[in-house]
Amino acid sequence: MVREQYLTTQGCSLQRPENQYVYKIGIYGWRKRCLYLFVLLLLIILVVNFALTIWILKVMWFSTDGMGYLRVTENGLRLEGESEFLFPLYAKEIRSRTVCSSNLVWNSSEV
Repeated sequence: MVREQYLTTQGCSLQRPENQYVYKIGIYGWRKRCLYLFVLLLLIILVVNFALTIWILKVMWFSTDGMGYLRVTENGLRLEGESEFLFPLYAKEIRSRTVCSSNLVWNSSEV
């Protein structure tokens, strides 16, 4: 801490009394180490979270059009390829493509 120095005039011999108590402002010691450890831990969690998010996006084939073989179109959803549904599928209408060579194959089995 910087001590203040006062200039006195030639005729005045008053001196300012020294302050016995010097207060430290800030975080020192173990509190500082714990704070740095906490910030480091948060940074590690942030990096791992970001990496897992990128990994999930890559594995699930997310894109701006849809996810994997499932595409979002103006008329609804379009599925190209094989797909497996784990839960019941409810749909208002299911159609195959208009091309004659591609048929809609629907297999259902109760487990």
